[in-house]
Amino acid sequence: MKTIRYNFADKPTLVEGDEPLPTLGKRDVLIRVHASSLNYRDQAVLDQNYGGRTEAVVPVSDGAGEVVAVGEDVTRTKVGDRVAASCFEHWIGGPYLHEYQSSSLGFTHDGWLAEHVALHENAIVHLPDYLSYVEGASLACAAVTAWTALNRVTPIQPGQTVLVQGTGGVSLFSLQIARMVGARVFAITSSDEKAEKLKELGAEAVVNYSSQPDWDVEILKLTDGVGVDRLIDIAGEKTIVKSAASTKIGGEIALVGFASGVGGGIPPIDILSRSLTIGGTSIGSRLNFEALLAAMSAHQMKPVIDQVFPFAEYRDAYQRLASGAMVGKVIIDMNA
Repeated sequence: MKTIRYNFADKPTLVEGDEPLPTLGKRDVLIRVHASSLNYRDQAVLDQNYGGRTEAVVPVSDGAGEVVAVGEDVTRTKVGDRVAASCFEHWIGGPYLHEYQSSSLGFTHDGWLAEHVALHENAIVHLPDYLSYVEGASLACAAVTAWTALNRVTPIQPGQTVLVQGTGGVSLFSLQIARMVGARVFAITSSDEKAEKLKELGAEAVVNYSSQPDWDVEILKLTDGVGVDRLIDIAGEKTIVKSAASTKIGGEIALVGFASGVGGGIPPIDILSRSLTIGGTSIGSRLNFEALLAAMSAHQMKPVIDQVFPFAEYRDAYQRLASGAMVGKVIIDMNA
C-alpha cells in the first residue's frame, strides 16, 4: 500500500513509501481509506509547534473508508461497512486519561494518510448513509471537539448564546451544532467575505476583528452588555483575555486550540470576577462521536468542505491548511 509517514531525522517531514498491508490482531479491523481530513495540529507538527507526543507514524487522525478485513474476534463491524474512527483508539467513554495518548491516531498510532489503515475495533464508528466518505472523513477531530466543547460541563441549550472564532473546522462545526439545537451564535473573523459565509451558516452577527480589534467590546454590545453563555476559543494566546471579557458572569469557555500561540496568560482576577468555567477539550470519546452522528443524522447536518485534493496532491492540501484561507475542512480524496 502507498503511505505517507513522518520522518524526524532532521526537522519533521513527510516521506512517501510503499509498505505491506498491516497484520491484523484478533480484534483489529483493516480499512481501505477513501478520504482523510487535515486539522491544524497536523501542520503544527511540521512547523514544530505541536506540544503533544508524535512518533514516526502515518499522519492524520481523521478519515473514513470501507472495512475490507476483520480479526477473528471482531464483533463491532464487518467487511463492507462504511466507517470512521475515534481519534483515540481506546477512549470509549468517560474522562480523558493519560493512557489514551499511546493510541492517538496520526500521532502515536498510524493514521489515515495511506491507502489502508488497521485499527482496533474499539475505535470504529459507523457512518450514516446520508454522508459520503469525503464528508465522513471530516468529523473525527473537529466535529467531535465541537460537540464535546458545547456539552463539556452542561449540555448546550436552546436560546443560549455562543461565540465562535474564525472559519476553521472546529468553529464551523460549533456554529452548526449550536444552531442545530436552537442556540444563538455570534462569531469573529478576519474578513468581510468570511463573515458572509458565517452568516449563511446561521451566525446572528459577525465581528471583523481586522477592522474592529476590540471585538470583545462589540460582542458585549451585541449581548446587551451581558456576554455570551458559551465561548469556543480556538486561538489561545492572543484571544483568551478578550474571550474572558466576552463571556457572561458564570459562563463557560472551552479552550480547544492554539492557533495564535501557546503562550500568553489570563489574569486570575478575570476568571474570578466573572466566575468563569474554563477548561481544555481533548477532542472526545467514541461515545461522543456516536452521539454527534446521531444528532447530525436526525437533522441531516452536512459538514462544510473547503477543498478536496487527490492523494497525489496531499502536499497542496497541507499548503491550503497552512494558508489559513480555508472555510471549512480540507480533504484528501484517496480515489481522486
